[in-house]
Amino acid sequence: MLDALAIVLPIFGLVLVGFAARKGGIIDDKAGAGLAQFVFSIALPCLILSTLARGDLPLAEPWGYWASYFVALGLTWLVAGLLARHAFGTVGVETVVAGFSAAQSNTVLIGVPLILGAFGETAAVPLFLLVAIHLPITMSAATLLVEGRGASLATIARKLATHPIILGIAAGVLIRPVAGELPDPLWRMLDMLAASAAPSALVAMGIALARYGLEAGLPLPSAITACKLALHPLLVWGLATFVFPVPEEWVPIAVMFAACPSGINAYLLAQTYKSGVALASSAVALSTALAVVTMAGWLALVAG
Repeated sequence: MLDALAIVLPIFGLVLVGFAARKGGIIDDKAGAGLAQFVFSIALPCLILSTLARGDLPLAEPWGYWASYFVALGLTWLVAGLLARHAFGTVGVETVVAGFSAAQSNTVLIGVPLILGAFGETAAVPLFLLVAIHLPITMSAATLLVEGRGASLATIARKLATHPIILGIAAGVLIRPVAGELPDPLWRMLDMLAASAAPSALVAMGIALARYGLEAGLPLPSAITACKLALHPLLVWGLATFVFPVPEEWVPIAVMFAACPSGINAYLLAQTYKSGVALASSAVALSTALAVVTMAGWLALVAG
């Protein structure tokens, strides 16, 4: 456990740096938004592009790996949504936000830097195999649930096709056949941008948390946090270990991906539809704060 904490604490230490900088007035919300935009639009796409273009990808599609993660995600979403509706009385969009908050991991700001820091570059391929389809699946599902039959598939497709992470994935796939022909200075530039993704993301997360706070109180955000930090990784571990065929060395990656706190996309969804904003922000803040301990525990279990 102490070894796991030694890995997790520096990651969340950078989150604390961003949090303290915002609270102390050193950095304002505009600067934090700019830093987050740099991570989403430039640094992370470069990291994904480089990994997919030059990494050793599996010869066959890892359907068991994907199934383990996303079946668990769906079950977690369902449990949290039903709990929010029947135990806490949420309705409509707010119920979708509750389920989304419990199921969607903070892959960019927490998952990528922590998993690569814990497992090294060998984790890059299985990690980005999840990143590659995590956003399209979760955002499409959330939008369809909110808008129901009135959802425009063309609009959803257009938004996903222009998302920087999706563009980074597409560029990595397209460049892969000619990656060895590209000049070294270009790769060095991309690698420098990629290296900035993790620390910048963590500081940006801290700034965001200082802004969001715990606006919705504790009861429902606590239930959502329990689903996110405990139920989701437990289901992934069980499915990947006992149900679906998953390479043994990939199981810890999927579990830690699921063990990440709630992602900011839940907050963005709530802002878009003007419902459940306080709930989403509280779930993000609370789950991120508690993830310092829970992710260290999961890391000790799966990597021990």
